Amino acid sequence: MARKIKGDNIFKIITGVIAASAIVILLLTTYVLVNGSTLVFSQFGLGFLTSTSWNPVEGRLAFGLLPYILGTLVTSGIALLIGVPLSLGIAIFLVEMAPKKVRVPISYLVELLAAVPSVIYGLWGIFVLRFWVLNNLEKPLNHYLGWISVFSGTPFGLDIFTAGIILSIMIIPTIASVSKEVISAVPDSIREGAYSIGATKWEVIRNWVLSYGRSGIFGAIILGLGRAIGETMAVTMIIGNVTGPNAIPTSLFKAGQTLPSLIANGFIESPDPVQKSAYVGAGLVLLAISIVINIAAYVMVTRLLKVKGGAVE
Repeated sequence: MARKIKGDNIFKIITGVIAASAIVILLLTTYVLVNGSTLVFSQFGLGFLTSTSWNPVEGRLAFGLLPYILGTLVTSGIALLIGVPLSLGIAIFLVEMAPKKVRVPISYLVELLAAVPSVIYGLWGIFVLRFWVLNNLEKPLNHYLGWISVFSGTPFGLDIFTAGIILSIMIIPTIASVSKEVISAVPDSIREGAYSIGATKWEVIRNWVLSYGRSGIFGAIILGLGRAIGETMAVTMIIGNVTGPNAIPTSLFKAGQTLPSLIANGFIESPDPVQKSAYVGAGLVLLAISIVINIAAYVMVTRLLKVKGGAVE
């Protein structure tokens, strides 16, 4: 008996250390980024977050992250607008409608998308998707809706819009897989009860299945958003990579940059200490955005669970 208790205590300590390691890694990462970005923040202050300039020329140094913060948010927003409906459609089809013979292979194919390296998505985007988007989406939208600022400019395929579409494809396996498991976990008794009162399949899915699993589906969407915000290589290859005020996403058909692509493009080739500190500062801002989004998601999921609990009671 004493051996069992001792073994349980050792196992408890080991698991506690493993759990605490995640916090330690996050704290160490934050410390490195804060320490590395001290120089640029001390020189430019909060203007580093609100300025649109990016001039690495010695004697005229000016660094501002506003265009790249906006570029990150816009591309991620496009990814969610396109990717979330597709992912939910895939999950609903696989759980509620697909025959057993096709359910398993399609599930494997969807999950296989997550295993494709991002550089492959980037190459496919440059040589295939870019021209399809340019000819079938950007030019028609610009022709008929060019009077709206977000569709103005001269479409050329390597821009914010194409980068957002690439990201939407990349987040589909994450959101679809988690949503599929959430929908599968909805008890059959809920479906049977809905059918017994005369609800159609669409009404059952919309009013009962999705409502029951909404907190889990929301969590899946946040996981996809995290993937979209942090994606680097594919976006770097597609988005056009301009700097300074030209990178402000005033139109979907403009070239731009995101925080990850900015770091990937210039960090290694930055000999000036202030410039290198600016890239580290961009990493700190990216980490802060990710943390804020996850905290907000946690709060929203908690509120959803409380509302659901109150409705049941």
